[in-house]
Amino acid sequence: MTGQHSENGGSKAADGAEGPPSGAKEAPSGAGEAGAKDDRAYDIVLFGATGFVGVLTAEYLARHAPEGLRWAIAGRDTGKLERLRERLASIVPARAGLPLVRADVADPASLRELAARARVVATTVGPYLTYGQELVAACADAGTDYVDLTGEPEFVDLMYARHDARARETGARLVHSCGFDSVPHDLGAYFTVGQLPEGVPLRVDGFVRTNGRFSGGTFASALNQFARGPQMMAAAKDRRRLEPRPADRKAYAPPSAPRYAGEVGAWALPLPTIDPRVVQRSARALERYGPDFRYRHYAAVRTLPMALGGTVAVGGLAVAAQLPPVRRWLSDRLKPGDGPRQEARDKAWFSVRFVGEGGGKRVFTEVAGGDPGYDETAKMLGESALCLALDTLPPVAGQLTTAVAMGDALLARLRAAGLTFRVASVR
Repeated sequence: MTGQHSENGGSKAADGAEGPPSGAKEAPSGAGEAGAKDDRAYDIVLFGATGFVGVLTAEYLARHAPEGLRWAIAGRDTGKLERLRERLASIVPARAGLPLVRADVADPASLRELAARARVVATTVGPYLTYGQELVAACADAGTDYVDLTGEPEFVDLMYARHDARARETGARLVHSCGFDSVPHDLGAYFTVGQLPEGVPLRVDGFVRTNGRFSGGTFASALNQFARGPQMMAAAKDRRRLEPRPADRKAYAPPSAPRYAGEVGAWALPLPTIDPRVVQRSARALERYGPDFRYRHYAAVRTLPMALGGTVAVGGLAVAAQLPPVRRWLSDRLKPGDGPRQEARDKAWFSVRFVGEGGGKRVFTEVAGGDPGYDETAKMLGESALCLALDTLPPVAGQLTTAVAMGDALLARLRAAGLTFRVASVR
């Protein structure tokens, strides 16, 4: 559950995979295409660039943005932006002239101006429920593509209810959860489905393992969600009332119980994250997931004591989050915008193993990479923004998942950038 709070923005194609065709929420003719936005000043603007993950994303773009890409860094503190530009220029001297854009979440007019000047806005400014709503509105109105790192279900559901229809009118692609939440899980399930027969019921389970540290933004988002149960349920209900579903297909991500998963040799604990909801939405939008699709999402731990300890820890955090003084104390232990040193990130890793079944075939796949909460998240966000700005993509608009908006194009970019998407075995 990722929700980075930038200091600067806040006010204080796979081998063997067949990419499923996109079928939902087609954009109006000409809307959302690069040609309709050529008069804008920037291809990409990174908002919240001086926060911890913002800096990592800026460094990633400095190294990997192609020559000729018009991009800028944005935030509320011009001095911090200037110092970041100097840092980027020390890495890539050509970035010495990188444009700076001042924008503040407390100044909606500045966000509207930012959105009007960009083809794609990438933002690290969270928790998004607190700091992100005006920017989504601005991008939806301006027809500007948008990517973020949120893992906050309430925020995503509220943005759907308030801005999906407008984004479809203007051709904007609003793509949430473009970091560790939820790219490996969404594209991993997409990749796995591509290895299975078409037109049959499919079952996919995802098992997450990592030694990486949660980010401060992730922790803040989790505390907020635990404390806002009724509001989350109300937002989800409102979304269900508005969101169409396919009439001839089913896609669901049901709650599940802890179990020993012999298929991966580990205890499987249901993960209360946004990821299964994202996979479910991709499956509802894309016919390639079949007539009857089910996804379950777990943390994989090796021993029963670890499984029991993890269950108790999550339950204790949920209870503690209901008490404002305790919640504030916990928030101070790991603040948004904080992060570990490079030495610690270099030792971090993640692996998501998928088990997919359907039509008499069983496939084991894996998505893997390095530090999930910071380095790889910055890579995923950067490549998502580049993909929207540069690649030929399905003609869709509105609030979309990464699989629906970018699919094979983003998968190919991430593999080229060093993430692993592989078929482990087929039975």
